[in-house]
Amino acid sequence: MLRAFVRDGRLVSIPAKPRKRELLLPFILERCFPEDRDYEEKEVNQRLALLHRDVASLRRYLIDARLMTREAGIYRRSAPATAAGVEREAAPGTGSDGGQSAG
Repeated sequence: MLRAFVRDGRLVSIPAKPRKRELLLPFILERCFPEDRDYEEKEVNQRLALLHRDVASLRRYLIDARLMTREAGIYRRSAPATAAGVEREAAPGTGSDGGQSAG
């Protein structure tokens, strides 16, 4: 799937379909933000620009997908996606952070 959108280490296009884009975002995250630390917006833009010139869209997609957080102009990788994270998203408001299901 990546081959359709990445050539010579750069994005040739950003997928228009959300499902395809969501498959590409973890690649972008790992490629541009390998370290779990704070990134100022200027650095975020510089790193994303190495992949594609539409850095604003890439930033927004990473935030919307909850792969990164943004607070007061500081960006940071979110906690890695886990089964618990998926369950929390699938059942909002359950207040269950480590409960086990009988399923």
